Amino acid sequence: MAKLTKKQKEAVAKLEANKVYTLTEAISKVKELSSENFDASVDIAVRLGVDPRKANQMVRGVVTLPHGTGKDVKVLALVTPDKEEAAKEAGADYVGLDEYLAKIKGGWTDVDVIITMPSIMGKLGPLGRILGPRGLMPNPKTGTVTMDIAKAVREVKAGKIDFKVDKTGIVHAAIGKVSFDVEKLVDNANELLTTINKLKPTAAKGTYVKSTYLSSTMSPSVELDTKSI
Repeated sequence: MAKLTKKQKEAVAKLEANKVYTLTEAISKVKELSSENFDASVDIAVRLGVDPRKANQMVRGVVTLPHGTGKDVKVLALVTPDKEEAAKEAGADYVGLDEYLAKIKGGWTDVDVIITMPSIMGKLGPLGRILGPRGLMPNPKTGTVTMDIAKAVREVKAGKIDFKVDKTGIVHAAIGKVSFDVEKLVDNANELLTTINKLKPTAAKGTYVKSTYLSSTMSPSVELDTKSI
């Protein structure tokens, strides 16, 4: 087990053993515990009572955080020439098609989100082994395969994120930065948690939200009182 640094030990000492916090308290505590010399992300981990191995218990969705993520999301728009100008005006960082397909084939993946059109998905299929493991493969369910490229780009830039329960039954997501006001982080967290609750599979039995933790990039995690959410 890795040894704790002096800062990590100091942070752990500020936590009360076995205490659970309301959402506002938890976010305030995470901001207090964060001692990084950069603007760290505030992350949330929601453990769900689902079996992700079963298709009828998969939890996946998209949500637009009211105050964004605080991250400058790099967007690649893979589009035909007639859509290029609209994608650029909407704020896409990279716009094109064949030249970027070639770059990806060569291993380039220096983007956060790829947005494309239905007619281009066939060309992306062979690149699945590169894009899939990095979570970059466009998907109609997350709004990244669409004819309205400009709208999709603007939404992603404004704070739209997609999330999916992992194989251990946990949803991980960033809800902002430590520099955000507590109120903004609360709004973002509530938006995500509300969306997750709405996506409860009918096949899921028992307790749906088993536990929820908040943390910053390198801080200890703080447990939320699920009854207060």
